[in-house]
Amino acid sequence: MVTALLYAIAGTLLSALFSLVPALHVYNVAGLIMLLAATREFLPPEHLAMFLLGMVTGYAFFNAIPAIFLSAPDEANVFVVLPGQQYLLQKRGYEAIVLTGLGGLGGIAVLVTLAPVASRLFPALRAILQPHLHWILWTVIAFMLLSEWPKGTDRAPAGIARWWEGWKSLAAGLVTFLLSGLLGFILFYRSLVPVTRAYQNLLPAFVGLFAVPWLIQNLLARVELPEQHLAQTVDATTGTLLRGTLAGAMGGLFAAFFPVVTGGIGGLIAGHATAQRDSRLFIISQGASRVTYYVGGLLLFFVPGLHLTRGGMAWMLSSLWSACTPRTYYQAVAAMMVAGILSFFLLLPIARLVSRAISRVHYRRVSLGTLVVLLLVVAGMTGAGGLLICAAATGIGLIPVLWGSRRMNCMGVLLLPVALNMAGAGDTMAGWLGLL
Repeated sequence: MVTALLYAIAGTLLSALFSLVPALHVYNVAGLIMLLAATREFLPPEHLAMFLLGMVTGYAFFNAIPAIFLSAPDEANVFVVLPGQQYLLQKRGYEAIVLTGLGGLGGIAVLVTLAPVASRLFPALRAILQPHLHWILWTVIAFMLLSEWPKGTDRAPAGIARWWEGWKSLAAGLVTFLLSGLLGFILFYRSLVPVTRAYQNLLPAFVGLFAVPWLIQNLLARVELPEQHLAQTVDATTGTLLRGTLAGAMGGLFAAFFPVVTGGIGGLIAGHATAQRDSRLFIISQGASRVTYYVGGLLLFFVPGLHLTRGGMAWMLSSLWSACTPRTYYQAVAAMMVAGILSFFLLLPIARLVSRAISRVHYRRVSLGTLVVLLLVVAGMTGAGGLLICAAATGIGLIPVLWGSRRMNCMGVLLLPVALNMAGAGDTMAGWLGLL
Protein backbone atom coordinates (compact mmCIF):
# COMPACT_ATOMS: atom_id res chain seq x y z
CA MET A 1 0.00 0.00 0.00
CA VAL A 2 2.77 2.45 0.93
CA THR A 3 4.55 1.82 -2.37
CA ALA A 4 1.33 2.45 -4.31
CA LEU A 5 0.83 5.75 -2.49
CA LEU A 6 4.42 6.83 -3.19
CA TYR A 7 4.02 6.18 -6.91
CA ALA A 8 0.74 8.12 -6.91
CA ILE A 9 2.47 11.04 -5.18
CA ALA A 10 5.28 10.93 -7.75
CA GLY A 11 2.73 11.08 -10.58
CA THR A 12 1.02 14.03 -8.89
CA LEU A 13 4.28 15.95 -8.61
CA LEU A 14 5.07 15.34 -12.27
CA SER A 15 1.65 16.57 -13.28
CA ALA A 16 2.27 19.80 -11.35
CA LEU A 17 4.98 20.58 -13.92
CA PHE A 18 3.49 19.59 -17.27
CA SER A 19 -0.09 20.64 -16.46
CA LEU A 20 1.02 24.29 -16.51
CA VAL A 21 1.98 24.00 -20.19
CA PRO A 22 -1.10 25.16 -22.15
CA ALA A 23 -2.89 22.40 -24.09
CA LEU A 24 -0.33 19.74 -23.13
CA HIS A 25 -2.81 17.03 -22.21
CA VAL A 26 -2.16 14.39 -19.59
CA TYR A 27 -2.90 11.69 -22.18
CA ASN A 28 -0.07 12.97 -24.40
CA VAL A 29 2.45 12.72 -21.56
CA ALA A 30 1.02 9.36 -20.47
CA GLY A 31 1.36 8.06 -24.03
CA LEU A 32 5.09 8.74 -23.97
CA ILE A 33 5.47 7.13 -20.53
CA MET A 34 3.47 4.09 -21.63
CA LEU A 35 5.65 3.76 -24.73
CA LEU A 36 8.79 3.78 -22.59
CA ALA A 37 7.23 1.33 -20.12
CA ALA A 38 6.30 -1.08 -22.92
CA THR A 39 9.68 -1.00 -24.64
CA ARG A 40 12.09 -0.79 -21.70
CA GLU A 41 10.06 -2.36 -18.88
CA PHE A 42 11.47 0.06 -16.29
CA LEU A 43 8.27 0.08 -14.18
CA PRO A 44 6.04 -2.85 -13.12
CA PRO A 45 2.46 -2.51 -14.45
CA GLU A 46 0.85 -2.28 -10.99
CA HIS A 47 3.19 0.59 -10.02
CA LEU A 48 2.69 2.25 -13.40
CA ALA A 49 -1.07 2.17 -12.81
CA MET A 50 -0.74 4.07 -9.52
CA PHE A 51 1.70 6.53 -11.09
CA LEU A 52 -0.74 7.28 -13.92
CA LEU A 53 -3.61 7.61 -11.44
CA GLY A 54 -1.62 10.25 -9.57
CA MET A 55 -0.89 12.02 -12.86
CA VAL A 56 -4.55 12.13 -13.86
CA THR A 57 -5.62 13.37 -10.42
CA GLY A 58 -3.02 16.12 -10.41
CA TYR A 59 -3.86 17.18 -13.96
CA ALA A 60 -7.55 17.48 -13.10
CA PHE A 61 -6.59 20.10 -10.48
CA PHE A 62 -3.54 21.89 -11.91
CA ASN A 63 -4.73 22.44 -15.46
CA ALA A 64 -7.27 24.96 -14.17
CA ILE A 65 -4.34 27.41 -13.91
CA PRO A 66 -3.60 27.72 -17.66
CA ALA A 67 -7.31 27.40 -18.40
CA ILE A 68 -8.05 30.55 -16.41
CA PHE A 69 -4.82 32.56 -16.63
CA LEU A 70 -3.76 31.64 -20.17
CA SER A 71 -7.13 30.80 -21.76
CA ALA A 72 -6.00 27.51 -23.27
CA PRO A 73 -8.52 24.94 -22.00
CA ASP A 74 -8.85 21.32 -23.01
CA GLU A 75 -12.09 19.74 -24.19
CA ALA A 76 -13.30 19.08 -20.63
CA ASN A 77 -12.60 22.55 -19.34
CA VAL A 78 -14.03 24.92 -21.97
CA PHE A 79 -16.98 25.98 -19.78
CA VAL A 80 -14.85 27.24 -16.92
CA VAL A 81 -13.05 29.74 -19.16
CA LEU A 82 -15.73 32.40 -19.56
CA PRO A 83 -16.57 32.79 -15.84
CA GLY A 84 -12.86 32.38 -15.11
CA GLN A 85 -12.02 35.20 -17.50
CA GLN A 86 -14.58 37.40 -15.77
CA TYR A 87 -12.93 36.72 -12.43
CA LEU A 88 -9.50 37.35 -13.95
CA LEU A 89 -10.49 40.78 -15.30
CA GLN A 90 -12.00 41.60 -11.88
CA LYS A 91 -8.62 40.88 -10.20
CA ARG A 92 -10.05 37.62 -8.81
CA GLY A 93 -8.26 35.02 -10.92
CA TYR A 94 -6.73 33.39 -7.84
CA GLU A 95 -10.18 33.13 -6.25
CA ALA A 96 -11.48 31.37 -9.37
CA ILE A 97 -8.64 28.85 -9.10
CA VAL A 98 -9.46 28.21 -5.43
CA LEU A 99 -13.16 27.70 -6.22
CA THR A 100 -12.23 25.24 -8.95
CA GLY A 101 -9.94 23.42 -6.53
CA LEU A 102 -12.63 23.25 -3.86
CA GLY A 103 -15.00 21.74 -6.42
CA GLY A 104 -12.31 19.22 -7.35
CA LEU A 105 -11.79 18.32 -3.70
CA GLY A 106 -15.54 17.80 -3.42
CA GLY A 107 -15.38 15.54 -6.48
CA ILE A 108 -12.72 13.42 -4.75
CA ALA A 109 -14.99 13.16 -1.69
CA VAL A 110 -17.88 11.96 -3.88
CA LEU A 111 -15.71 9.27 -5.49
CA VAL A 112 -14.48 8.07 -2.09
CA THR A 113 -18.08 7.95 -0.80
CA LEU A 114 -19.14 5.82 -3.78
CA ALA A 115 -16.20 3.41 -3.41
CA PRO A 116 -17.90 0.85 -1.09
CA VAL A 117 -20.90 0.41 -3.43
CA ALA A 118 -19.14 0.83 -6.78
CA SER A 119 -18.58 -2.89 -7.39
CA ARG A 120 -22.34 -3.52 -7.12
CA LEU A 121 -23.71 -0.27 -8.55
CA PHE A 122 -21.74 0.24 -11.75
CA PRO A 123 -21.81 -3.32 -13.15
CA ALA A 124 -25.61 -3.32 -12.71
CA LEU A 125 -25.88 0.07 -14.44
CA ARG A 126 -23.70 -1.13 -17.28
CA ALA A 127 -25.84 -4.24 -17.84
CA ILE A 128 -28.99 -2.10 -17.95
CA LEU A 129 -27.65 0.70 -20.15
CA GLN A 130 -25.29 -1.11 -22.53
CA PRO A 131 -27.98 -1.93 -25.17
CA HIS A 132 -29.15 1.71 -25.15
CA LEU A 133 -25.87 3.62 -25.34
CA HIS A 134 -26.28 4.53 -29.02
CA TRP A 135 -29.58 6.37 -28.67
CA ILE A 136 -28.57 7.94 -25.35
CA LEU A 137 -25.54 9.42 -27.11
CA TRP A 138 -27.75 10.78 -29.89
CA THR A 139 -30.02 12.28 -27.21
CA VAL A 140 -27.02 14.04 -25.67
CA ILE A 141 -26.06 15.43 -29.09
CA ALA A 142 -29.63 16.61 -29.72
CA PHE A 143 -29.79 18.35 -26.33
CA MET A 144 -26.41 19.99 -26.91
CA LEU A 145 -27.49 21.41 -30.28
CA LEU A 146 -31.04 22.35 -29.28
CA SER A 147 -29.82 24.16 -26.18
CA GLU A 148 -27.92 26.56 -28.48
CA TRP A 149 -30.95 28.85 -28.35
CA PRO A 150 -31.29 31.77 -30.82
CA LYS A 151 -29.74 34.98 -29.48
CA GLY A 152 -30.49 38.56 -30.44
CA THR A 153 -30.58 42.13 -29.15
CA ASP A 154 -33.65 43.33 -31.12
CA ARG A 155 -31.55 46.22 -32.42
CA ALA A 156 -31.44 45.13 -36.03
CA PRO A 157 -34.08 46.44 -38.45
CA ALA A 158 -37.25 44.37 -38.66
CA GLY A 159 -37.36 41.57 -41.22
CA ILE A 160 -34.55 39.32 -42.45
CA ALA A 161 -31.86 41.31 -40.62
CA ARG A 162 -33.51 40.80 -37.22
CA TRP A 163 -34.17 37.13 -37.96
CA TRP A 164 -30.52 36.61 -38.91
CA GLU A 165 -29.31 38.46 -35.81
CA GLY A 166 -31.16 35.99 -33.61
CA TRP A 167 -30.35 32.83 -35.54
CA LYS A 168 -26.76 33.38 -36.66
CA SER A 169 -25.32 31.91 -33.43
CA LEU A 170 -27.50 28.81 -33.80
CA ALA A 171 -26.42 28.43 -37.44
CA ALA A 172 -22.79 28.87 -36.42
CA GLY A 173 -23.19 26.15 -33.77
CA LEU A 174 -24.64 23.68 -36.28
CA VAL A 175 -21.94 24.47 -38.85
CA THR A 176 -19.24 24.08 -36.19
CA PHE A 177 -20.61 20.71 -35.10
CA LEU A 178 -20.84 19.38 -38.68
CA LEU A 179 -17.41 20.65 -39.76
CA SER A 180 -15.71 19.34 -36.63
CA GLY A 181 -17.52 16.02 -37.17
CA LEU A 182 -16.14 15.91 -40.71
CA LEU A 183 -12.67 16.54 -39.32
CA GLY A 184 -13.25 13.71 -36.87
CA PHE A 185 -14.05 11.31 -39.70
CA ILE A 186 -10.81 12.28 -41.44
CA LEU A 187 -8.84 11.68 -38.24
CA PHE A 188 -10.55 8.32 -37.67
CA TYR A 189 -10.04 7.02 -41.21
CA ARG A 190 -7.29 9.04 -43.00
CA SER A 191 -5.27 10.92 -40.42
CA LEU A 192 -2.18 12.88 -41.50
CA VAL A 193 -0.43 12.00 -38.24
CA PRO A 194 2.25 9.32 -38.80
CA VAL A 195 1.31 5.81 -37.72
CA THR A 196 4.21 5.75 -35.26
CA ARG A 197 2.56 8.66 -33.42
CA ALA A 198 -1.05 7.52 -33.68
CA TYR A 199 -1.47 7.77 -29.91
CA GLN A 200 -1.26 11.57 -30.39
CA ASN A 201 -3.82 11.59 -33.20
CA LEU A 202 -6.28 13.97 -31.53
CA LEU A 203 -3.71 16.40 -30.10
CA PRO A 204 -3.53 18.80 -33.10
CA ALA A 205 -7.31 18.80 -33.51
CA PHE A 206 -8.01 19.72 -29.89
CA VAL A 207 -5.29 22.37 -29.86
CA GLY A 208 -6.74 23.92 -33.01
CA LEU A 209 -10.37 23.66 -31.94
CA PHE A 210 -10.09 24.89 -28.36
CA ALA A 211 -6.80 26.67 -27.64
CA VAL A 212 -5.51 28.54 -30.71
CA PRO A 213 -8.75 30.46 -31.52
CA TRP A 214 -8.95 31.94 -28.03
CA LEU A 215 -5.28 32.95 -28.13
CA ILE A 216 -5.79 34.63 -31.50
CA GLN A 217 -8.71 36.51 -30.00
CA ASN A 218 -6.50 37.61 -27.10
CA LEU A 219 -3.85 38.89 -29.51
CA LEU A 220 -6.40 40.88 -31.52
CA ALA A 221 -8.29 42.22 -28.51
CA ARG A 222 -5.20 43.67 -26.74
CA VAL A 223 -6.43 42.61 -23.30
CA GLU A 224 -4.80 44.37 -20.33
CA LEU A 225 -4.82 42.28 -17.16
CA PRO A 226 -5.04 44.08 -13.81
CA GLU A 227 -2.85 43.09 -10.89
CA GLN A 228 -4.48 40.11 -9.23
CA HIS A 229 -5.76 40.21 -5.67
CA LEU A 230 -4.77 37.23 -3.56
CA ALA A 231 -7.87 36.80 -1.44
CA GLN A 232 -7.68 35.09 1.94
CA THR A 233 -11.27 33.83 1.68
CA VAL A 234 -13.68 32.87 -1.10
CA ASP A 235 -17.13 34.27 -1.71
CA ALA A 236 -19.00 30.98 -1.34
CA THR A 237 -21.13 29.51 1.41
CA THR A 238 -21.18 25.87 2.46
CA GLY A 239 -24.49 25.46 0.62
CA THR A 240 -23.01 26.90 -2.56
CA LEU A 241 -20.03 24.53 -2.35
CA LEU A 242 -22.27 21.50 -1.77
CA ARG A 243 -24.68 22.41 -4.56
CA GLY A 244 -21.92 23.11 -7.05
CA THR A 245 -20.04 19.95 -6.10
CA LEU A 246 -23.07 17.67 -6.38
CA ALA A 247 -24.11 19.15 -9.75
CA GLY A 248 -20.58 18.85 -11.10
CA ALA A 249 -20.12 15.33 -9.75
CA MET A 250 -23.36 14.23 -11.43
CA GLY A 251 -22.16 15.59 -14.75
CA GLY A 252 -18.65 14.20 -14.36
CA LEU A 253 -19.87 10.72 -13.45
CA PHE A 254 -22.27 10.76 -16.40
CA ALA A 255 -19.38 11.69 -18.69
CA ALA A 256 -17.05 9.12 -17.11
CA PHE A 257 -19.55 6.30 -17.57
CA PHE A 258 -20.77 7.08 -21.10
CA PRO A 259 -18.41 6.87 -24.09
CA VAL A 260 -17.19 10.09 -25.78
CA VAL A 261 -19.19 12.41 -23.50
CA THR A 262 -16.66 14.76 -21.86
CA GLY A 263 -16.72 16.46 -18.49
CA GLY A 264 -17.71 19.77 -20.05
CA ILE A 265 -20.79 18.28 -21.72
CA GLY A 266 -21.72 16.36 -18.58
CA GLY A 267 -21.34 19.56 -16.55
CA LEU A 268 -23.60 21.44 -18.97
CA ILE A 269 -26.34 18.81 -18.65
CA ALA A 270 -26.04 18.74 -14.86
CA GLY A 271 -26.08 22.55 -14.75
CA HIS A 272 -29.36 22.62 -16.68
CA ALA A 273 -30.80 19.86 -14.49
CA THR A 274 -29.99 21.78 -11.31
CA ALA A 275 -30.86 25.25 -12.73
CA GLN A 276 -27.45 26.83 -12.15
CA ARG A 277 -27.28 30.59 -12.78
CA ASP A 278 -24.49 31.67 -10.44
CA SER A 279 -20.89 32.05 -11.69
CA ARG A 280 -19.58 30.66 -8.40
CA LEU A 281 -21.73 27.55 -8.75
CA PHE A 282 -20.58 27.30 -12.35
CA ILE A 283 -16.87 27.34 -11.51
CA ILE A 284 -17.22 25.01 -8.51
CA SER A 285 -19.32 22.53 -10.48
CA GLN A 286 -16.84 22.48 -13.34
CA GLY A 287 -14.01 21.74 -10.91
CA ALA A 288 -16.00 18.81 -9.51
CA SER A 289 -17.08 17.67 -12.96
CA ARG A 290 -13.51 17.73 -14.23
CA VAL A 291 -12.17 15.60 -11.37
CA THR A 292 -14.99 13.04 -11.44
CA TYR A 293 -14.70 12.84 -15.23
CA TYR A 294 -10.94 12.27 -15.44
CA VAL A 295 -10.28 10.48 -12.16
CA GLY A 296 -13.63 8.67 -11.99
CA GLY A 297 -13.24 7.48 -15.58
CA LEU A 298 -9.90 5.86 -14.74
CA LEU A 299 -11.17 4.55 -11.39
CA LEU A 300 -13.90 2.60 -13.23
CA PHE A 301 -11.08 0.56 -14.75
CA PHE A 302 -10.18 -0.73 -11.26
CA VAL A 303 -13.73 -1.58 -10.12
CA PRO A 304 -14.01 -5.40 -9.60
CA GLY A 305 -16.55 -6.99 -11.92
CA LEU A 306 -16.67 -3.93 -14.16
CA HIS A 307 -13.21 -3.28 -15.66
CA LEU A 308 -14.65 -0.48 -17.78
CA THR A 309 -12.24 1.30 -20.11
CA ARG A 310 -13.49 4.87 -20.43
CA GLY A 311 -11.10 7.63 -21.46
CA GLY A 312 -7.67 7.56 -23.03
CA MET A 313 -5.78 6.66 -19.85
CA ALA A 314 -7.83 3.53 -19.16
CA TRP A 315 -7.48 2.41 -22.78
CA MET A 316 -3.69 2.82 -22.66
CA LEU A 317 -3.38 1.09 -19.29
CA SER A 318 -5.56 -1.83 -20.39
CA SER A 319 -2.96 -2.77 -23.02
CA LEU A 320 -0.40 -3.49 -20.28
CA TRP A 321 -2.36 -4.51 -17.20
CA SER A 322 -5.72 -5.99 -16.29
CA ALA A 323 -5.31 -7.45 -12.78
CA CYS A 324 -8.26 -5.71 -11.11
CA THR A 325 -9.00 -7.18 -7.68
CA PRO A 326 -10.71 -5.70 -4.61
CA ARG A 327 -7.26 -5.09 -3.14
CA THR A 328 -5.99 -3.10 -6.13
CA TYR A 329 -9.27 -1.21 -6.29
CA TYR A 330 -9.04 0.04 -2.72
CA GLN A 331 -5.36 0.81 -3.28
CA ALA A 332 -6.44 2.96 -6.21
CA VAL A 333 -9.08 4.70 -4.09
CA ALA A 334 -6.51 5.46 -1.37
CA ALA A 335 -4.00 6.67 -3.97
CA MET A 336 -6.64 8.90 -5.54
CA MET A 337 -7.56 10.41 -2.17
CA VAL A 338 -3.93 11.16 -1.24
CA ALA A 339 -3.18 12.55 -4.71
CA GLY A 340 -6.30 14.73 -4.62
CA ILE A 341 -5.51 16.25 -1.22
CA LEU A 342 -1.89 16.83 -2.22
CA SER A 343 -2.98 18.41 -5.52
CA PHE A 344 -5.31 20.86 -3.80
CA PHE A 345 -2.67 22.07 -1.34
CA LEU A 346 -0.06 22.37 -4.11
CA LEU A 347 -2.57 24.20 -6.30
CA LEU A 348 -2.79 27.15 -3.92
CA PRO A 349 0.90 28.23 -3.84
CA ILE A 350 1.35 27.54 -7.57
CA ALA A 351 -1.71 29.66 -8.36
CA ARG A 352 -0.34 32.46 -6.15
CA LEU A 353 2.97 32.43 -8.02
CA VAL A 354 1.24 32.52 -11.40
CA SER A 355 -1.12 35.28 -10.17
CA ARG A 356 1.84 37.48 -9.29
CA ALA A 357 3.65 36.75 -12.54
CA ILE A 358 0.69 37.20 -14.88
CA SER A 359 0.09 40.82 -13.90
CA ARG A 360 3.75 41.73 -14.52
CA VAL A 361 3.85 40.37 -18.06
CA HIS A 362 1.82 41.90 -20.89
CA TYR A 363 -1.11 39.61 -21.71
CA ARG A 364 -0.40 39.77 -25.44
CA ARG A 365 3.13 38.49 -24.78
CA VAL A 366 1.73 35.71 -22.64
CA SER A 367 -0.77 34.80 -25.37
CA LEU A 368 1.90 34.94 -28.08
CA GLY A 369 4.29 32.83 -26.01
CA THR A 370 1.52 30.33 -25.30
CA LEU A 371 0.70 30.11 -29.00
CA VAL A 372 4.34 29.44 -29.87
CA VAL A 373 4.52 26.71 -27.21
CA LEU A 374 1.36 25.07 -28.56
CA LEU A 375 2.65 25.01 -32.14
CA LEU A 376 6.00 23.62 -31.00
CA VAL A 377 4.23 20.88 -29.01
CA VAL A 378 2.06 19.98 -32.02
CA ALA A 379 5.01 19.98 -34.42
CA GLY A 380 7.21 17.99 -32.07
CA MET A 381 4.62 15.34 -31.31
CA THR A 382 2.77 14.99 -34.63
CA GLY A 383 5.00 16.54 -37.32
CA ALA A 384 3.97 18.56 -40.38
CA GLY A 385 0.75 16.57 -40.78
CA GLY A 386 -0.28 17.54 -37.27
CA LEU A 387 0.30 21.22 -38.05
CA LEU A 388 -2.00 20.95 -41.09
CA ILE A 389 -4.70 19.33 -38.94
CA CYS A 390 -4.22 22.06 -36.33
CA ALA A 391 -4.62 24.76 -39.00
CA ALA A 392 -7.86 23.24 -40.29
CA ALA A 393 -9.17 22.79 -36.74
CA THR A 394 -8.32 26.40 -35.92
CA GLY A 395 -10.51 27.58 -38.80
CA ILE A 396 -13.40 25.56 -37.36
CA GLY A 397 -12.67 26.69 -33.80
CA LEU A 398 -12.82 30.35 -34.84
CA ILE A 399 -16.46 30.03 -35.94
CA PRO A 400 -17.97 30.00 -32.41
CA VAL A 401 -15.51 32.70 -31.27
CA LEU A 402 -16.52 35.04 -34.10
CA TRP A 403 -20.24 34.24 -34.22
CA GLY A 404 -21.04 33.86 -30.53
CA SER A 405 -22.01 30.18 -30.38
CA ARG A 406 -20.85 27.60 -27.86
CA ARG A 407 -17.36 26.24 -28.30
CA MET A 408 -18.75 22.94 -27.00
CA ASN A 409 -20.03 22.29 -30.54
CA CYS A 410 -16.42 21.61 -31.54
CA MET A 411 -16.81 18.30 -29.70
CA GLY A 412 -18.50 17.08 -32.87
CA VAL A 413 -14.97 15.94 -33.75
CA LEU A 414 -15.61 12.94 -31.47
CA LEU A 415 -19.36 12.84 -30.98
CA LEU A 416 -20.43 12.57 -34.63
CA PRO A 417 -18.04 9.79 -35.78
CA VAL A 418 -18.52 7.70 -32.66
CA ALA A 419 -22.32 8.12 -32.63
CA LEU A 420 -22.56 7.07 -36.26
CA ASN A 421 -20.24 4.11 -35.65
CA MET A 422 -22.34 3.00 -32.68
CA ALA A 423 -25.42 3.21 -34.90
CA GLY A 424 -23.67 1.08 -37.55
CA ALA A 425 -23.51 3.89 -40.11
CA GLY A 426 -19.93 5.05 -39.63
CA ASP A 427 -18.37 3.08 -42.49
CA THR A 428 -21.22 4.07 -44.80
CA MET A 429 -20.63 7.75 -44.07
CA ALA A 430 -16.88 7.33 -44.49
CA GLY A 431 -17.52 5.69 -47.87
CA TRP A 432 -19.69 8.62 -48.97
CA LEU A 433 -16.85 10.96 -47.95
CA GLY A 434 -14.33 8.94 -49.96
CA LEU A 435 -12.31 7.98 -46.89
CA LEU A 436 -12.39 4.20 -47.45
